Amino acid sequence: MHNRKRDSSLPEICGDEHLIEKSIRERSSRPIFLEEGGIDFKHIKGAAAVALHMHQPLIPAGGDEITTAKTISNLQHMMEHQNSGDNHNAPVFLQCYQRMGEIIPRLIDEGKEPRVMLEYSGTLLWGLQQMHENDLLESLRRLTNDLKYRHGVEWLGAPWGHAVAPSTPIQDFKLHVKAWQHHFTSLFGLKALQRVRGFSPSEMALPNDPDVAYEFVKTLKECGYSWVLLQEHTVEGHDGSPIQGPHIPHRLVCTASDGRSESITAIIKTQGSDTKLVAQMQPYYEAKSCEMQYIDGIKVPPLVTQIADGENGGVMMNEFPPKFDDVVTEASHSDTPLMHVSEYLEHLEAIGIDAEQFPPLQPLHQKKIWEQYTPGESRERLDLVIERLKDEQGDFHMDGGSWTSNISWTEGYNKVLGPMAEASSLFYQNVLSKESSTNTPAYRNALFHLMCTETSCFRYWGEGLWADYGREFARRTIAIAKYDF
Repeated sequence: MHNRKRDSSLPEICGDEHLIEKSIRERSSRPIFLEEGGIDFKHIKGAAAVALHMHQPLIPAGGDEITTAKTISNLQHMMEHQNSGDNHNAPVFLQCYQRMGEIIPRLIDEGKEPRVMLEYSGTLLWGLQQMHENDLLESLRRLTNDLKYRHGVEWLGAPWGHAVAPSTPIQDFKLHVKAWQHHFTSLFGLKALQRVRGFSPSEMALPNDPDVAYEFVKTLKECGYSWVLLQEHTVEGHDGSPIQGPHIPHRLVCTASDGRSESITAIIKTQGSDTKLVAQMQPYYEAKSCEMQYIDGIKVPPLVTQIADGENGGVMMNEFPPKFDDVVTEASHSDTPLMHVSEYLEHLEAIGIDAEQFPPLQPLHQKKIWEQYTPGESRERLDLVIERLKDEQGDFHMDGGSWTSNISWTEGYNKVLGPMAEASSLFYQNVLSKESSTNTPAYRNALFHLMCTETSCFRYWGEGLWADYGREFARRTIAIAKYDF
């Protein structure tokens, strides 16, 4: 992919924008799973899709002093300090990151039809490279590219640094999305990237500010994604009602304050964040009990979809592999198979159902806004409406939605968000606005530190060492943007 010599101490996260955009534009419209998977779609009663989210942040902990410490993976730090806290889990985490690259080929060799969707953050992938986990990466590469096995996995795109969309500056979020595509391509190739059609937002976080939500969907569409995975309670019908029929695809429609609109296919994850749902393969058993659904009057089998951390918790660590084996054995060649989301959508298209027929959705609280604001009026007028709704209705907010309705990604994090905002602002002023070449070491270094700064882990915990890590990355980003450009 790359003919230029680059600094190997940083990941491949930029510099080939035109090549990647061209590859995505030129990718064949031919289905990627329809023929390889061999599902007899007309004779199934339901299907289940499971996704594993894998993430480890990068932290400034490769040394005794935080201001001079090398940036390393939190996983590496855990491996080097296994006597502290839960760090003894680090070797098991490593096994979890590798095991699907071994389990899926084995099951296919046994004549079965396994399916799993994988989402690895860019920070995790870079950490594994730093740790020289070459066998692990090679097992994933084989699963991704081997013609015999690749139909068993669907990779999902993600923000490179595990940034949450509602509180990450719009221009930065797009950089995260593009950086992940760069990094994934450097590991698995352009042809593998062409097969990545779905997007998994960090923390299942969906913006609900109209302009931020619009830009979120616009970014995904511009980067070649055709569907996004969403949490059930982060969206509403256009009449403000809860979702009807969560096991069929919907169409997320986001309208900006100026009246522009973008839409993308939305796949709904039901219930909250609970690794037991995937570890015990709940989606499969729910799919077996579901009735056929209707899309625009056409009868279709439902698709029950769940995502969970692929490594956290004893249930996922220990119970998932044998349970996955059991369900794959039972589901293979049955009337309730495991499927990828893209595979399911391809089968719908093959029987004449396209995205325009999916029922529309919008981000949470949009109906309340549109009752008092007409798209096309000024942003200032929208801000007044939002503030009035906040004052009048205790449950109204523009913080976005995520896997839990109890966590805001903006409230209570000022000590971290302030430095993050300053780093982002300086990066924009000194780097982006000057249209600096993305092909220089300075740009890549600045972008790397900015994206590390915006990792969600540094605000999830609010205070303490993790907040210090976030502030330190912000300090480094600010210094680079000030003095290297």
